[in-house]
Amino acid sequence: MTAYDAIVLAGGAAKRLGGADKPAVRVGGRALLDRVLAACTDAATTVVVGGRRPTSRAVTWTREEPQGGGPLAALGAGVRHTSAERVLVLSADLPFLGESMVEALLAAAGHGGRDGALCVDQDGRDQPLVAVYRAEPLRRELALLATEHGGLAGLPLRLLTHELDLARVEGDPLASFDCDTWEDIATARARIREHGTVLDEWITAVKNELGIELDVDTGVLLDLARDAAHGVARPAAPLTTFLVGYAAAKAGDGGGGPEAVADAARKATALALRWADEAETP
Repeated sequence: MTAYDAIVLAGGAAKRLGGADKPAVRVGGRALLDRVLAACTDAATTVVVGGRRPTSRAVTWTREEPQGGGPLAALGAGVRHTSAERVLVLSADLPFLGESMVEALLAAAGHGGRDGALCVDQDGRDQPLVAVYRAEPLRRELALLATEHGGLAGLPLRLLTHELDLARVEGDPLASFDCDTWEDIATARARIREHGTVLDEWITAVKNELGIELDVDTGVLLDLARDAAHGVARPAAPLTTFLVGYAAAKAGDGGGGPEAVADAARKATALALRWADEAETP
């Protein structure tokens, strides 16, 4: 993947949330800020502009001057801590942003000598806080705006984007869905629990909570749980999957990977099937 730094804007008064600490609001059991940080784990440096708080991974903290000075002031504060040629800029309230959107923006920003690329939502609106900017023109325009207006506080983002040659990227309709109101939060929480996505969201939340960076075939584990439940007894399902995880970790000396999990699952599945055959054989 193209080398890049990331700036996440996590300030603001959240007036439409009654002044709540929006980056810390949880969707699917994870803070909004942590969900955004999970989409840019490949960033060489990740700068969060806002008040310090616990996060799922290490970041560099800074604050805009003055505090509450708006997104351009926050962007100006964040860019001082970056050094990569491309800078990913995100707001901290994007519950459905994924790595695929980040990759698409990085790819688009690298073509045709453009100044960057930003996401366009399903209504055709530019989303300058879901974007990748080339560092040189970004710094130049921020400096010019600060000189022209005596600072960046209170200035709208469009003053920046109007001066840059940016590619437009149509992403997943949910990629730029942001949470400005409690109604938005409720909508996001409901979508997390939809049948087609709830399992992946839950597994991701558990791995995040336990500090696990392991990608496994959940289908294999689900098949194992089904075979153990049907062939032995219902309580055998969770106990067997736990033992598979323990065996995989032990086989890998504490760092068993997906192959170790799959191997242990195959052995346990075969055992469950043999167990079931015995019960069915006269």
